[in-house]
Amino acid sequence: MTNYLDQLDAAAPADRWKIARGLLFGDPLPFFAELREKRPILPMNEVTLVTRFADCNLILRRPLTFGVDLYKPKQGSYFMAQDDTAEHWREKSIMKSILDVEDLPKIRDFVSKETDKALHESKGKAELVRAVTRGMPVKLVQDWFGFTRSDPEKLIDWSYWNQQDAFWNQPFDSVVDGLDQEAVVKNREKAGVMMAIYLGRLVLRRSAAVRLGSRRDDPVSRLLRLSFSGGVDFDLRDVVFNVGGLLIGAVETTSHAVCNALTHLMSGSALFKEARDAALSGRAEDFDGYVFEALRFNPAFPYFFRVCHRDTELAGGTPHAHVIPKGTTVLAVTHSAMFDPSAFPNADGFDPGRDFSDTYTFGHGMHTCLGRHIAGIMVPEITRQIMRRSNLDLGAGPDFKGSSVPQSWTISYTD
Repeated sequence: MTNYLDQLDAAAPADRWKIARGLLFGDPLPFFAELREKRPILPMNEVTLVTRFADCNLILRRPLTFGVDLYKPKQGSYFMAQDDTAEHWREKSIMKSILDVEDLPKIRDFVSKETDKALHESKGKAELVRAVTRGMPVKLVQDWFGFTRSDPEKLIDWSYWNQQDAFWNQPFDSVVDGLDQEAVVKNREKAGVMMAIYLGRLVLRRSAAVRLGSRRDDPVSRLLRLSFSGGVDFDLRDVVFNVGGLLIGAVETTSHAVCNALTHLMSGSALFKEARDAALSGRAEDFDGYVFEALRFNPAFPYFFRVCHRDTELAGGTPHAHVIPKGTTVLAVTHSAMFDPSAFPNADGFDPGRDFSDTYTFGHGMHTCLGRHIAGIMVPEITRQIMRRSNLDLGAGPDFKGSSVPQSWTISYTD
């Protein structure tokens, strides 16, 4: 019988969040089970943890009550740092329209061939993160999204620092040992300047081509044609901002998700064999469920943070009803919510055939991942190609090197 709450209650209030965060990442599922049963809403000085499915859903579907205020210092006027504004809806709608879902079979085929090629060229020993889990989304950004004349190392750097500052360098992350929050901000600012210079040149170059009649069909060109049409309020500054968002969102999250899925699939020999058999036989899509279920067990983002805008009761009508005060930073611990038996039958079992509609791999509500359809085929296809290698040895797993995301992972196989 676990006694995580006894440990937290015995600690000084100033120490509780650091202890809870360690459990959240170090021993999550038993910790979450105890919280859901005994204290599903856990207030601490820095944050309040919310662990049941119904309450997490409520938080993420109410943007006017639980807002993304903490994104704003990191992302400025980008639409994803806004809640329920006209600009948010307009720009999100535009970005959805230029990321054609009809292209998904072609994108999957592209990712499949490029991942296979990268692994083949590594000749049986690959540094997985650079060559594949970051390398493939960078390749997609360059070849499919239209980031021509770009340096893949710089694209990785720009995505990494923007992701680090937005998602892993919030005020409540001050308890993380070794985290230099000021240095992360400076690196993100530097990355932002360099990225803006590249994107400005790309947009100017592509603008001239489009005006001269180029029929190039990629997201950058599509956005420029829309901007030039004057049919909607979307100027060149908006083009640059939103093209940058494609890069930032594509690379690091894909890499983290693939690494986390593989980490869980290698956690048991029977599961590893079953998943590998699925990767080797049948339709490619038959393997996808193994990846999405692995990400339920080991998500890239175990929580989503919001700021409460008005006093709001959670768990209403239950013995655990609790009013969240205005101004509170709330963590909707969606990793826990995905193991809530009230929403997930056989929640503790690994079921690749389950319906993943209610999982939080791509978020929920207004701020659901913009590229979820592309990520939904890219992440499992990269993972599938890795799992198809003969004599695959995933070694000790990814090396985070003090970061919040995997930095390297050496694997071996017979090509």
